[in-house]
Amino acid sequence: MEQDLIDSGLAFWRDAESFLRSMATPWRLYQIGILLGVLLAAHVLRIIVTPRLEAWVRAQDGWPRWRLRLSVAVIRRLRGVIFVMLIWSTIWIMREVTWPSRTFVLGVAAAIATAWVAIGFAGQLIRNRPLRRVATWGAWTYAALLYLGFLDGATAFLDGIAVTFDDFRISALSVLRAAVVTGLLFVVARLALRTLTARLAQSDDVSPSIRVLATKLLQVVFFGGAVAIGLRAIGFDLTGLAVLSGAVGLGIGFGLQKVVSNLVSGIIILLDKSVKPGDVISLGDTFGWINELGARYVSVVTRDGREYLIPNEDLVTGQVVNWSHSDDFVRIDLTFGVSYADDPHLVRRIAVEAATTVPRVLADRAIACHITGFGDSSVDYVLRVWIRDAQEGLASVRGGIYLALWDAFKANGVTIPFPQREVRLLDRAGAEGRARPEAVGPRSGQE
Repeated sequence: MEQDLIDSGLAFWRDAESFLRSMATPWRLYQIGILLGVLLAAHVLRIIVTPRLEAWVRAQDGWPRWRLRLSVAVIRRLRGVIFVMLIWSTIWIMREVTWPSRTFVLGVAAAIATAWVAIGFAGQLIRNRPLRRVATWGAWTYAALLYLGFLDGATAFLDGIAVTFDDFRISALSVLRAAVVTGLLFVVARLALRTLTARLAQSDDVSPSIRVLATKLLQVVFFGGAVAIGLRAIGFDLTGLAVLSGAVGLGIGFGLQKVVSNLVSGIIILLDKSVKPGDVISLGDTFGWINELGARYVSVVTRDGREYLIPNEDLVTGQVVNWSHSDDFVRIDLTFGVSYADDPHLVRRIAVEAATTVPRVLADRAIACHITGFGDSSVDYVLRVWIRDAQEGLASVRGGIYLALWDAFKANGVTIPFPQREVRLLDRAGAEGRARPEAVGPRSGQE
């Protein structure tokens, strides 16, 4: 095997040496000079055009996100785009005025540059940055070797770098092929998943919980299939994973009970639709709306901008208040007290009218005000109103209603009682006269 590796490496070096010697002819040296001049012109034009193009893109308001991302990709690769346009124009002009054989080097460079620019744009479909870099550099290398004529030698050299385990042989070529195949499948899976997710989002017959569950299942199927095909590309036998997966599953069952419990609880939440994205819930001291349903946790965002990651098991086994489970309507009870001197019929009418002036209070649903009791210094009332935007917070609507009650009571002369304390200052002689018998009494009792 070592001798085969050495032979393939020497063959690859001989091909490279032969190619370099072929570049020593006068016309090919001229073409290299022309190539460098075109590259310099593309660099200068890129410096001139980039600021103007960036200013024009910033001025385009209302563009969709995909068009903005495409514009950014073009600006980043503007030198390559300009070089491809100039080099192909130069080749066309030279073929019109001279023999086609005198544009061989320029044609190879133009083909490689065009492939590199196309690969750079196609690589933007891969969101994962490390994976995108590996796939892009691998594709660039492949394109360069293909157009330079070194592909067969490089293939033989990479295939010679191998490790053998009994009947299983893995080489650098098979690993590279598997990486390319897996990367392409990941791109296709992401595009297909994005299309299916968009169609599910547009369907009114599918609930948000089922959409999330369907998206998770499609991710597992697509990306799992991509990994499986990539493993098959290097000749890995997947049937041997059956026993291994059973043993790993048994170990996970004992060691990761909480994790598995949260995963199962997440599936239960998605199926029974108890909570869904956008619902307003209360769990203990946490009050907010559900931002995302994850495989292990539920993301709840509160009014102060905090994001709580609540394990799925807590939502399944604990008591959760879902303010918008069946509908969006939420009733709020506010208590207050007024003086005994005020007419209760007038107080109830004023309270109801004041509540209707608050923007978030639903005027089309019943607003009620009732007497709940007679306190020590006030008649106690409860005001019941309805809202349907609990995700905007309850404190703000409570404060708005109380402020409206304050203004209405003040305008109509309704008094809100509060505890009062009266302090009396007595003269010193009178105070001593009353204190002396209290001080004598205990002494006579002791005698």
